Amino acid sequence: MFNLTASRIWEVIIVVTISILILISTFVLYSIEPSIYPTYFVYIALAIFLFLFFLRIDFDIYLAFSGHLYFLTLIFLVITLLIGQVTRGAVRWIPLGSVTIQPSEVARAFLLLYFAKYLTEKEINISRLMKLFIIFLIPFGLILVQPSLGVAILTAGGFLGVLLASSLEKKYFLMGLGIFSAILPLIWFVLAPYQRERLSSFINPESDPLGAGYNSIQSMISVGSGRLTGRGLGEGVQTQLEFLPEKHTDFIFAAISEELGFFGASLIVGGLFVVFLVLIQIVANAKNPAARAYVAGVFLILFAQSVIHMGMNMGLLPITGVPLPFVSAGGSSLLGTVIAVAISLKAKVDA
Repeated sequence: MFNLTASRIWEVIIVVTISILILISTFVLYSIEPSIYPTYFVYIALAIFLFLFFLRIDFDIYLAFSGHLYFLTLIFLVITLLIGQVTRGAVRWIPLGSVTIQPSEVARAFLLLYFAKYLTEKEINISRLMKLFIIFLIPFGLILVQPSLGVAILTAGGFLGVLLASSLEKKYFLMGLGIFSAILPLIWFVLAPYQRERLSSFINPESDPLGAGYNSIQSMISVGSGRLTGRGLGEGVQTQLEFLPEKHTDFIFAAISEELGFFGASLIVGGLFVVFLVLIQIVANAKNPAARAYVAGVFLILFAQSVIHMGMNMGLLPITGVPLPFVSAGGSSLLGTVIAVAISLKAKVDA
């Protein structure tokens, strides 16, 4: 008979849930963008391998090498800018044979480790807090200049989650929030022209229905046309007739809503909710302050990623290049997400 401990039960729940999300994603992606196969199976197989690999390493070992991992991620971010593949004016990907890797997507899982360790290993004072922000702004800036606004926002969200879960005094938190708010307007000047158009068209997408507002309008049509049970796999008008852009990545939730309807979309939302619930349980039962801060950062990233993706698909938020965790056809995003979740599972108290 099976004898599962409490911690193992949470592992089983999250593994089953993630498997269901990826399985649904596979069927939908094959329906709307079959050209990504069989290459995308390579990413799925690699994700399974990396999940099992990182699940075998103790969390204290991650903390011990967090500094090395931080500098390694910086090196990869710099290499991306130097030799990365240029696509639509952005330098985000490194080609590796038949696949490409976006280091900024994978980097978050390791950056948060160093943020969590630095914030919890010693008492935080003003000097140490300023150093922490410099440590954060270096990779944040390298990601932003690619440009990759969505990934930069999620990285900042993870950093905020680490801060919120730490024992940082509220006055320091407010001070840091004030500094970040002061430099936030400067981000506008490093955005690409198309990113500025997206933000401007969010207020009134109908003002340019064939230009900056096109994506938002087509996405809302897709979500609404699915109704309760959807049009069926391969039967979506918006997806199959190519009205919906980036249907397999940035607008996968809209594609699912059209082809599988409210039921399919609800299944995706429910699966993500289970993942969030498990991460919250780990935060409440983390083995040490650094572990709690790390998992809180991972939780806030995945939660923000899901809200932003579904929000922009329903016309509630500006269009940004944010994939839906475990569902969108972003191979690098899938790899980075499963690594972060595997490390998070090792952060809980064994019971």
